[in-house]
Amino acid sequence: MSWIIGVDVGGTFTDFHLHDDESGALHLHKTPSTPDNPATAVLRGLAELTTTIGLDLRAVSRLSHGTTVATNAMIQRRGGKVALLVTEGFRDLLEIGRQIRPHMFSFQADHPAPMVPRELRFEAAERILYDGNVRRPLDQAAIDRAVDDIRGSGAECLAICLIFGFINPDHERRLRDAIQTALPDLQISISSEVQPEFREYERLSTTVLNTYLQPVMAGYLSEFEDRLGELMPNAALGINQSAGGLMTPARARQLPIRTALSGPAAGVVGAIDTARAAGLADVITLDMGGTSADVCLIRGAEAEVAYDRWIEGFPVRLASVDVNAVGAGGGSIAWFERDGLMKVGPQSAGAHPGPACYGQGGTEPTVSDANLVLGRLSPAGLLAGGMALDIGAARAALTPAAGRLEMSVEQTAHGLLGIVAANMVRAIRAISVERGHDPRDFVLLPFGGAGPLHAGSVAHSLGISRLLVPPAPGILCARGLVVSDLRESFVLSRLMPLSEGALPDIQASLGELKQQAEAWFELSAIAPSARQLHYSLDMRYVGQNYELQVDLDGDLSRLAENFFAVHERSYGYHNPADPVEVVNLRITAIGRLAGAEETENLLSHAPGPPDHHRPVWFDGEAAMDTPIYDRALLAAGQELTGPAVIEQLDATTLLAPGDQARIDDFGNLHVELSHAP
Repeated sequence: MSWIIGVDVGGTFTDFHLHDDESGALHLHKTPSTPDNPATAVLRGLAELTTTIGLDLRAVSRLSHGTTVATNAMIQRRGGKVALLVTEGFRDLLEIGRQIRPHMFSFQADHPAPMVPRELRFEAAERILYDGNVRRPLDQAAIDRAVDDIRGSGAECLAICLIFGFINPDHERRLRDAIQTALPDLQISISSEVQPEFREYERLSTTVLNTYLQPVMAGYLSEFEDRLGELMPNAALGINQSAGGLMTPARARQLPIRTALSGPAAGVVGAIDTARAAGLADVITLDMGGTSADVCLIRGAEAEVAYDRWIEGFPVRLASVDVNAVGAGGGSIAWFERDGLMKVGPQSAGAHPGPACYGQGGTEPTVSDANLVLGRLSPAGLLAGGMALDIGAARAALTPAAGRLEMSVEQTAHGLLGIVAANMVRAIRAISVERGHDPRDFVLLPFGGAGPLHAGSVAHSLGISRLLVPPAPGILCARGLVVSDLRESFVLSRLMPLSEGALPDIQASLGELKQQAEAWFELSAIAPSARQLHYSLDMRYVGQNYELQVDLDGDLSRLAENFFAVHERSYGYHNPADPVEVVNLRITAIGRLAGAEETENLLSHAPGPPDHHRPVWFDGEAAMDTPIYDRALLAAGQELTGPAVIEQLDATTLLAPGDQARIDDFGNLHVELSHAP
C-alpha cells in the first residue's frame, strides 16, 4: 500500500498525480472532465491507469481530491431547499445585508435572490447579549414552535444563526438537538460550528450557504466513497479545503462551504512546494486552465490567507488562500462589444462543446483556436496526441472576426492572445502593485494546461524577467493535493483591548482553542510527532473596520510590535501611540502526512535535440521556423535558446526569440526572458 494519488477536477480536464511512496515512481495522467458528475471522470481515469501502468488500486494508501462540486452547485443554483431559524426580529437580515450596491456605479445591478425565501425564514423567541449573558431565555414553548415551523416547511436542510451565538452557542445547540430528534433526516448547520466569528451578516450568509450545499455534497461524497471503497479498500480519502490542507469526507459533508475554492488552493500548495525545491521564496503564480486563470502572490514561501470573500454574489466569511481569479482560459471565447471592440472571456466553451479545434461542435473563436492557428499548439493534438486538434475548424472560427477587423487570421489570433494576456496582467496587478508590491521583484510561476504558453507575454507586460515552469505544470494542482496535510482551523471571537491586563485573558482563550485542537488530533488519529499548531490573532487599531492577521511567535509581550510590523507592511505606516485591540484568536492544527518527496537528479539521460521544426507566429506578421522539443527528453543542466516550443503531456511552454532556458535537477524549467534589463 504505497501509492498516493492526487486528483484535481478542472473545468476541462481531470488531472491525476500518482506517487509510489516506496519506489519514488511518479505517473501523470489526464482525462476529460464530466461536468454532469465529476466522479465519473475520476473513476474513468482510475480505470485507465489500471490499464496503462498496471496500477493496483488495492495498493493505494491515500487519494486526495480537489472538487468543484460546491462551486458548481452555487453557480447553477441547485443546492438544497433551505429553511432558516434566527433570533426573533432578525428575519430579514439575510436580505438587508450591508445595504451596499453590488456595483457602485450601476443602479440597475442587484444582488442575487437570497438562498432562503422569506416564507422559509422563521424566528425563535430568545436573545443572548454581546457578553454571552442571556437576556431572554429559550423556553420549551419556543423550541416546540420552532420544531413545528420547520416540520411544516418541507425543507431539506436547516440553518440556525442566532444573535451572538458565536459567544454563547447554548441556544443554537438546544434548537439543533430538539429539531434533529424530531426530524432525524434533516441536515442542520449552526453558525457557532460553521464560522463562530463576529459580523452577524457574514456569519449568517456563510451558514446559509453551507446548509445549501450540504445535500449536494452529501450525495456526491456518499456515492463517491462507496465506489472508491469497492475499488480501493485500503485508501483513505481526503478532500481539499479552500485554505489548503485536507479534511475527512465526514467533515466535508458537515462543512461543504470550506471546499468552495479548493481547486485554486491546491495549485498554490503545489506551487509553493515547487518554488521551495527550486530555492525560491517570492513568486507570483499564474494558474491558467480551460475556463479561468487564478493568480496568487507568495512571499517567504507563504501565501496570504483571506477571510472575506464573495462567491457568486454572496459574502462568505471563510479562510481561503488569497487567490484572484479572472475569466481567462484556453476555452475563453472572443466576442465583440457594442462599441466594436473585441473582448475575450469570461464566457468559456468549457469541456463541452469546447473550443472549435476540439471538433466537438464548438464554432466560436477561443484562446486555444488562436494558439493552434499560430503554431504554438501542436497540430498533432493535446495529451501527447491523444486528443486531436482540427486546425481547419480553428481557422474557420477565427475567420469571421478577422473579416470584421479587416486583418489576417494570424493577426486576429495574435490580437486575441494579447487581450487575454492583458486580462491576466490586470489580475496580477491587483494582488501586487495595488498592494504595494513590485512584480519585478518576483518570479512568475505559470502552471495549468495553458499557463506556460502565455506566461512570457504576461511577464513582459509586468516587467518580470524570470519564469519557473514546473516539471508537470498542467497537473500541479494534483501535485499540490499529494503534498497536502490534514488541516483544521479553530477560532474564538473575543473583542478586547491589547494591554497588560488583557494578556491573561488572551492566554486563557488560546488555551481553550488548544484543547479543541488537541481533541481534533486525537479524533483524527494523528501521531504526536506529526502534530503542528499555528497561532495567530486578528488585530486592529481601535476604530478600524478591518483586522490584520498577526502571527504569534510565542511571546505575548511582543504582540503590539508584531501588529505594528504587519500594519506597516500592509499600509505603509503605523502609529505606536494609538490603542490596539484583539478581535479574533485563531489556531490552525496541521497533521503531517507522508507526501511525495522530490529526489535530486530526476533527469539523468543525455540532452535531447529538437524533435522537429514547424512554423510559429510570434508577432502575427510572419512565421519563424521554430524547433519543437519533447520535454520528457530534456536533461538536467540542458540549456535552450528561443525561439522554441517545449511540448509535454499536460502543457506547452513557449520561448520567444532570445529567451534563455535551463533545466535544473528537479526538472524545473528556469527561463530568463529576453526583455530582462
